[in-house]
Amino acid sequence: MIRSILKTALVLGIVLGTATGAFAADSALARIVENDELRVGTSGAQPPFSLVSKSGELIGFDIDLANLIADAMGVEVTFVKKPFGQLLDALEKGEVDIIMSGMTMTPARNLRVAFVGPYMVSGKSILTTNAVLAKIDEAGDIDQSQVKMAALKGSTSQDFVMDVWPRMQLTVTDDYDAAIDLVRKGEVGAMVADFPICALSVLRFPEDGFATLAQPLTIEPMGVAMPPNDPLFLNMMENYLGALEGIGILELLEEKWFQDGSWLIQMP
Repeated sequence: MIRSILKTALVLGIVLGTATGAFAADSALARIVENDELRVGTSGAQPPFSLVSKSGELIGFDIDLANLIADAMGVEVTFVKKPFGQLLDALEKGEVDIIMSGMTMTPARNLRVAFVGPYMVSGKSILTTNAVLAKIDEAGDIDQSQVKMAALKGSTSQDFVMDVWPRMQLTVTDDYDAAIDLVRKGEVGAMVADFPICALSVLRFPEDGFATLAQPLTIEPMGVAMPPNDPLFLNMMENYLGALEGIGILELLEEKWFQDGSWLIQMP
């Protein structure tokens, strides 16, 4: 499947054309064309969006998508791994050209960077070993005075807990595995994270008795974070994502990373 996806991406690059033409010399697009390199910021610790396999390879939905975009642009891709909470700073400092790391498009983030997308719609859920918590229908069903939560630092999950359950004890972690371990040890009652991550964790660790919600608590669009003052780069990314969606590539990637599950054997 991946080989056919890559062939389609190469055709896409021919149809849409590579990055050429007049643009500001200090733009990210100009740097990408000059250096023949697209630098993609990602945490590498958000399966199935991005993770390091047991062979040391960076894999995931966002990784495949970034490779396809780079192929269509006719440039090499370099992945820059940073904790999720440091990715926006890295983009603002010019350390990366784009961010692809399961990042929700929010007004607060949009004040700092531009977004293209969404390329996926997700929502908040919880991972827990508590049978009562696993059956809640809405956030108000949780007694915040009785439950401790964990969330990824700098994420919308952290914001969600602070906004919806302001009196709840919250522990933030640099990656999901650390938060999952807190749930496993009983140090917190649940981890708040995007629905696909919670569902995946149930599959990854069947021996731990984890459970998640049947439906997410929120609806959140995920997109590619980009420099805010680079209109030609934004236009190019919009065209590429639109084309990938139109020819069914995004659907194929969703099937591979969120439905198939055969890739789980690559996890460490």
